[in-house]
Order: sequence, then structure tokens, then C-alpha cells
Amino acid sequence: MLDESALGDGWTVWNAEDDRVILAYRPDVFNGSDFPSACLPTIYVTRGRRSRRPEGNRNLPPDAPWMVTLYLEPEVNRDPDSYDSIAEAVEGAEALSRRFSEGDIDYRGLYQVPREGYFAKLDDLTGRQ
Repeated sequence: MLDESALGDGWTVWNAEDDRVILAYRPDVFNGSDFPSACLPTIYVTRGRRSRRPEGNRNLPPDAPWMVTLYLEPEVNRDPDSYDSIAEAVEGAEALSRRFSEGDIDYRGLYQVPREGYFAKLDDLTGRQ
């Protein structure tokens, strides 16, 4: 199902289960000493509604879509992408991880209050100038 070699540079599989997949970006950097672990960029693949948190209610209708959401912090995320199957969602997550690693995701635009030190580190890691 998930092809780790298809992930963008720096991304790793944090958790892979039948009902969700979690990818983490550079856990060696966002480890609590260099940068807060709460700032660890993650991609969640979960079933449900766009407004549902990944750990939310598991009583979903059988036709609930699969969502791919990029989180930069617990309350800072990119609007999720919706897919009809977990296979499509996993492919979407792999593509999103590559776009992030290549600097093609505007993570600055997701914040209301800029975090310049954090942005500078992400810019350095993703090669974004």
C-alpha cells in the first residue's frame, strides 16, 4: 500500500494502520531540543469529514472519504484533500510529501502569526529560498 521510497526527502512513516497513516518530516530535527516536537510536520491519511480531527469519532458511514491533511502544528494545517479510496489517499500523501520536500508548499501562508525561526529552518531543510 504505502511505498516509503515514494516519499519526499526527509519524510518517514510514523504509523501505518488499516484506518490511518501518519507521515513525519525530519523527526531528527523536530525533536524537542532543536525545535519543539509540536512543530513536527506531519501528514495524516484518515477517513472522515474535512472538519474531523484525526483522533475523532470512528463511527463513520461506509462511503466516508479518505482525507490527506498536512499539519505543521496541532492547530495549524493545510486544508485536506479528499479521496475515494485509501490507495488514492496514500498516493496523494506521497505526492504531498514530495511537494513539501521540494519547497512547493506555502507553509508560511498557513500561519496567522509568523514564526520566523521555524520558517527559516523549514526553508533550509526544503531548499526554499
